[in-house]
Amino acid sequence: MSPQPVQPTVRRVRVPAAPPVRPAPLDLGDPAGTPDPVRVTDRYVERDGRPWFPVMGEYHFSRDRPERWETELRTMRSGGVTVVATYLLWIVHEEVRGQVRWDGPRDLRRFVETAGRAGLDVVLRIGPWAHGETRNGGFPDWLQDLPVAHRTNDPAYVELVRGWYAAIAEQVRGLLHAPGQPGGPVLGIQVDNELYDQPEHLATLRDLAEDAGLRAPLWLATGWGGARLPRGRVLPVYAGYSDGFWEESTTGWPDFGALHYTFSTVRDDLTVGADLRDGPAPDRAADGAADPWPFATCELGGGMQVAYHRRPHVDADDVAALALTKLGSGSAWQGYYLYHGGTQVLGDRSTTQESHATGYPNDLPVRDYDFWAPVGAAGQQRPHYHRLRRQHLFLQAFGPDLATYPVVLPDGGGGLGSPDGVVRWSVRGDGERGYLFVNNHQPAVAALADVEGVRFDVDLGPHRVTVPTAATTLRSGVHAAWPLRQRFGSVPALTVPAQPITRLDTERGPVFLFATTDGVDVELQIEGVAAEEIRGAEILRVEPLGSGTRVVATPTAAPGLAAEVVVGDTTLVFLPPAVADTVWQGAIDGRESVVLWDGSGYFDGETFRVVPHAEDRAVDVLPPLPTGEHARVPGEGSLFARYVVPGEALSRPLAAPRFAAAVVAPVRTGGSAGRLSAPDDADFAALVPVEVPVPDDVFEDAERVLLSLDWTGDTIRAYAGDLLIADQFWSGRRFDVDLAPYRAEIRAGGLWLRAFAWSPSSGIHVDARVRPSSATPQLEVRTAALHPIRPHPLR
Repeated sequence: MSPQPVQPTVRRVRVPAAPPVRPAPLDLGDPAGTPDPVRVTDRYVERDGRPWFPVMGEYHFSRDRPERWETELRTMRSGGVTVVATYLLWIVHEEVRGQVRWDGPRDLRRFVETAGRAGLDVVLRIGPWAHGETRNGGFPDWLQDLPVAHRTNDPAYVELVRGWYAAIAEQVRGLLHAPGQPGGPVLGIQVDNELYDQPEHLATLRDLAEDAGLRAPLWLATGWGGARLPRGRVLPVYAGYSDGFWEESTTGWPDFGALHYTFSTVRDDLTVGADLRDGPAPDRAADGAADPWPFATCELGGGMQVAYHRRPHVDADDVAALALTKLGSGSAWQGYYLYHGGTQVLGDRSTTQESHATGYPNDLPVRDYDFWAPVGAAGQQRPHYHRLRRQHLFLQAFGPDLATYPVVLPDGGGGLGSPDGVVRWSVRGDGERGYLFVNNHQPAVAALADVEGVRFDVDLGPHRVTVPTAATTLRSGVHAAWPLRQRFGSVPALTVPAQPITRLDTERGPVFLFATTDGVDVELQIEGVAAEEIRGAEILRVEPLGSGTRVVATPTAAPGLAAEVVVGDTTLVFLPPAVADTVWQGAIDGRESVVLWDGSGYFDGETFRVVPHAEDRAVDVLPPLPTGEHARVPGEGSLFARYVVPGEALSRPLAAPRFAAAVVAPVRTGGSAGRLSAPDDADFAALVPVEVPVPDDVFEDAERVLLSLDWTGDTIRAYAGDLLIADQFWSGRRFDVDLAPYRAEIRAGGLWLRAFAWSPSSGIHVDARVRPSSATPQLEVRTAALHPIRPHPLR
């Protein structure tokens, strides 16, 4: 007997006309007459009279080197980030009381000026308490030890904060987006962090900052954990992580995880930072649909830090699916923590990481604060940098419309509580147009299965849209946003189960790029256009629609650059997901350009710089490059010009370092939660070091020189001579260290490794996919290599 076809479940939602947009009841925004004014409505942030959809990425200037800032900020901007957020870590700037330092990597003014030059706005997170996995939460030891009521309106504490804020204000004078200022990049300021029960103090902090001269149209405060905030004085910003190092080592996937992969109007996660609270979080995670201000985030997990006792292993799609789920849940401001990894500062008097030694529940690495972020501490562009760029280009091109659309959930919710309990979806739209969001991804430990018989009915006012028109299988891992009756150039209304990426205006007319959805056919439903006006598509049928028609068609070419559907002067190009992740957009010689490059790179303000592969690799550019240094070669499709980037065999394999013995770290517990403690300096000093030979010529003309080790163990440290330059708690990731800043130290004293072995009896949490199964201690470096990075301009 042949199997019976799966009957599709009707998934239906009605999207009403959007209510009028109203000013948010917040004391925020620019006064009348301010150039490029910022205004906050109940649905989105407005910029110069138009909806604005910020994409914010966290990058801590003091945890990197100033000579790298410009490249890294331009890398962030090339990834679609429009706002950089950064902590001011008091302990880094005033380790010794009365000696406030702004030199070298502490140079806030230089960082803000560089961000503005790279095309980024800035949000300053000025504390005074920051957390950020920092010693004392960022308080200098001298401040931590004072007999004052920290983080309250205690007059003695307030006076200390007044001085700190005055020092910050002096550094950014003339760089603020405020009346009387020359239109600087500092657009927003966050006071304190994760302060749950002191609304009066948060209001005082804003007053202190403004009295010091820190003025901005946007004032922010973290709203998670059921925080009570001063009414009208700050915009709450929220968090969402796929996992958390702050959970116990016995925890599998944390209970909070599913919340962030399910469409919902609940904005708060009560668990973030809960291990630092004196008591349980109050149950104040109310439905955010009633909040009369935009849904904004500042800490969508760009990855996850590891602690000694617990080492999450977040995947690229975990990050991308979580971010897309927040878009489908009504987000009007995407903020990532971290977007760019960093390195903990070595102070003159102490290290600056969160640790058991300072009473915190978690032991963090001394130097490593990479966070497995989209851009690593050594500048690595990871798979989620490219996945997220696809989303950010979508927001850059189409976010102003998306921001105006309220979220509408199907009956019962957007997934876990929906009638069928399987498909997670939502719609953002009004009575005419919208976007359908779908997510069928969760982390591997709780992966979702394929779903058969999937089809959606959406009523947009009087318009009924069914997508796809024939039921399909929604594959595990799929997460996408599909346009519903959206206008694309000469196409008055298009519905298609493919996600828009970006738009580029060309001499031929507007060009729109789309990412197809894995396993779902590209079926275009075009309204208001006669079938004979559509080229490059097979017409499947023409349906009557009111007084007009709807044409249902599919591209004649398979997804790729050749899959061009032309309507009037408008070209729609449909790319498979892997190719969609290679799309970049920025200026080349002053012309807005789209580049398809499968690799690392960034726009430097003049052109696109590529990091060559070992072999020749094609790059597609629209419009064609204005100069002829790269020879054109035949390519796919009719729009893009194809060139070849010559390969460069730059990597230098090294003999894998061999440790004399697999020594297991001593077992200790500590901190406020009694969790496993990391081995300390004395423990490492007792180990026999292994030297890694580094030829000095590898540094010549290199932007970075990465030492990359594929290893298994417990924890490892790298020293340039006697200087600790990097460490890592093993979690299945490679150990990547940028050696370029330490050339002189390595030349003088060599590069050395010390490492402890993985213990099979360890109670440390490591993802089951990578956790060693051996019954004996494991310490092995399988491969080692040096990778000099030398980006080349594309001309």
